[in-house]
Amino acid sequence: MSLKKQALSSVKWTFIQQLGTQGIGLIISIVLARLLLPEEFGLIAMITVFIGIGNTLLNAGLGSSLIRSQDLDEEDYSAVFYFNLIVSIAVYAITYFAAPYIAKFYEQDILTALVRWLTLSLIINAFAIIQTTRLTKIMDFKTQAIVAIPSLVIGGSVGVIMAYLHYGVWSLIAYNLIKNLTNTIQLWFYSKWQPLLKFNMEKFKQHFHFGYKLTLSGLLDTVFNNVYAIVIGKFFPVSDVGYYQRAKTLQMYPVGTLSAIMGKVTYPLFAQIQDDNVRLKSVYKKILQMNIFLLAPTLMIAGVLAEPLFRFLFTDRWLPAVPYFQIILVTGILYPIHSFNLNILNVKGRSDLFLKLEIIKKTIVTISIIIGLHYGIYGLLWSAVVISFLAFFINTHYSG
Repeated sequence: MSLKKQALSSVKWTFIQQLGTQGIGLIISIVLARLLLPEEFGLIAMITVFIGIGNTLLNAGLGSSLIRSQDLDEEDYSAVFYFNLIVSIAVYAITYFAAPYIAKFYEQDILTALVRWLTLSLIINAFAIIQTTRLTKIMDFKTQAIVAIPSLVIGGSVGVIMAYLHYGVWSLIAYNLIKNLTNTIQLWFYSKWQPLLKFNMEKFKQHFHFGYKLTLSGLLDTVFNNVYAIVIGKFFPVSDVGYYQRAKTLQMYPVGTLSAIMGKVTYPLFAQIQDDNVRLKSVYKKILQMNIFLLAPTLMIAGVLAEPLFRFLFTDRWLPAVPYFQIILVTGILYPIHSFNLNILNVKGRSDLFLKLEIIKKTIVTISIIIGLHYGIYGLLWSAVVISFLAFFINTHYSG
């Protein structure tokens, strides 16, 4: 199959997966938002950062190394699989014992139990990462779509039923755990891959040398992607965290769908032509133009119709989230540009530069948050817009 046909097939199946999961996810989110309170979503938003950190440690660097490497055997995959499993158990143990301190930080006692249950998903996910990586490397997005959609339906159904039966925030915990468990079981069934009973240290070192810089970059990115929820949760009412998270989640439906489709396809695609700069530049330019052409008008329309959209989807109880939503929509227009520029650095093997740029940008984020906090929650949100534009200039300059 030619590169063009392979890319088109991959885009088609990734589009089906993303459209299916995002569409079903939106329906589930709407139903849950009508059954649960903003405060209950806020509690989950406060601890999402820990799941993000764990998943970054498992997947950000070594998975990317496997995808970009040209010559692999079963020992490569097995070494990374066992490392991921060990890391997931270690991270769970740390968060288990840290849970009371997390609850004390936010002054919410219930977070102790919530953290301990929700972070179980890290161990579940560790069993699925290599299967997903192998499918991504060969650009088999059809199987990933077949797996992802039923997992979401099953997990979402459990969550909605529990919410209807007044289990409150625990319905959100069950939703996540059941979805991840179903996803992992299906991946083992469809991928037919099993690890060797062997750990090759040399293979591991090879991938770790490339991957650890991306992992550190990913950790910074994960923490700072969630830093607004952390800061809002610490200094503002829990309901404000829920409103912010609802606005951010709705914004990410169009942004995340398109970026995930193109991001999943473009990284292995760019990796195949990484040594042909002329071709790489041409493909990159076409993909980026298509993204902006689709995304910018969608977000602008959503901003104009924000109030009736929230009232129709989530009822009047969520209307305080409307101005949050309208502000952070601006950052969504630049989101795919950030993603593709950083993909270029990765396929070129410049994980060192990737890490340096993340450190620079996160330093700017920290300063902006400190300044924005003096102007309340709206100051924080507008600081995110400023940061997004600064990151745009930094990323595009270094990727060339």
